[in-house]
Amino acid sequence: MLISTRPALAAGAAALACALAPHAHAQDTRKVSEPVVPPSCAVLHADPATPGQDDAARIQAAIKACKPGRALHLAPRDGATGFVSGPLTLTDGVTLVVDRGATLYASTNPALFDRGAGTCGTNDQNGRGCSPLITVKGGAGSGIMGEGVIDGQGGRLIDGKTESWWQIARRAQKEKSRQNVPRLIVVDQVRDFTLYRITLRNSPNFHVTTNRVDGFTAWGVRIDTPHDARNTDGIDPGASRNITIAHSYIRTGDDNIAIKAGSGATENVSILHNHFYSGHGMSIGSETNGGVRNILVEDLDLDGTTSGLRIKSNDRRGGEVRGVVYRNVCMRDVKWPLFIDTHYEPGENGNLIPNYTGVRMEQVRSLTPGRLALGGYDDAHPLKLALRDVVVDGKPQLKTEFAQFDGAINAAGAQALDCSRRFEPFPGDEAH
Repeated sequence: MLISTRPALAAGAAALACALAPHAHAQDTRKVSEPVVPPSCAVLHADPATPGQDDAARIQAAIKACKPGRALHLAPRDGATGFVSGPLTLTDGVTLVVDRGATLYASTNPALFDRGAGTCGTNDQNGRGCSPLITVKGGAGSGIMGEGVIDGQGGRLIDGKTESWWQIARRAQKEKSRQNVPRLIVVDQVRDFTLYRITLRNSPNFHVTTNRVDGFTAWGVRIDTPHDARNTDGIDPGASRNITIAHSYIRTGDDNIAIKAGSGATENVSILHNHFYSGHGMSIGSETNGGVRNILVEDLDLDGTTSGLRIKSNDRRGGEVRGVVYRNVCMRDVKWPLFIDTHYEPGENGNLIPNYTGVRMEQVRSLTPGRLALGGYDDAHPLKLALRDVVVDGKPQLKTEFAQFDGAINAAGAQALDCSRRFEPFPGDEAH
């Protein structure tokens, strides 16, 4: 059963897949439809006799024994629901399924995630001293699915320490250092990877990142992490192509989605029928030096994010951003509904100039005014932005610089999008 985002979309998976496919093809060059869980290769049950024991060895052995095109299930049994694990590697073509009622917890033992320098769980000037909970590298057709939960335990005390992963990250911000904490899922140099219906929760750092991936689908995913958990981005596609993120619910402590291009171009991305709650919004950047192009964001609701539609970079990590379309977007209680910045995080001057062209907003509405910032880099690199039926209620504060507009915000005759029935509670919060 699909997680629906509108009453009109609840008619069934087949109709939803048909409705999605034309939009996905417009940017993501694949024909994307609702994923299907592969046949099972084995089922591992939570062990009621050994709660809290490290399950990494038996999970990894079962993954290795699973053939491509098959799925390993983690399932509850006899009241036991949890698996605890250090780093896992998902092999070529294998899908990990966390069944309803089961939770895969990241261990709070930093030694398990340490890359060899003994720095995981500490702050220094380098960062990245920890391996992720799940690494997917090489191959094709693997995935992570299920009605269960993967919990990074970012708010739990690190073993042997008096701080949690999130607390050392916040301290690093104050000390101008870098935290060594694990990411939840890293997908690297893979073709056709799928996240389906899984709940990702409490990552110590980014929840999902991609690098040099061709074909990535996230469908019906829930990401749920507190608003004050630092650097806990939801999904960050980077240096990748043919991306679809659809029918998902994301609340977190940083960017809900951030499209990046630090080590190569990111292109052909479709962000469709999603709901964002706390977080820093629908972002592109800040690393855009590899180039970002052919992006479609359609049917998006942002409810309480700090930023709404955001493109951010600077001349130390900037590049070309072009062919970006935002369509059918509703926002409320967003501090910065529209934020396009070429001087994000000022510092020493560089020569990687941000250049944003061919950006288009259609049927975009913010129910609360907030602040608007729309800027290019200089006269030679202006923001080129087309605006059609873009309405910001109230009296928004608008700052523009080096910007060329086709159309205007709150233009005479603009048709305001009806957002009155758009905002849904985060799944599971309906009773509150």
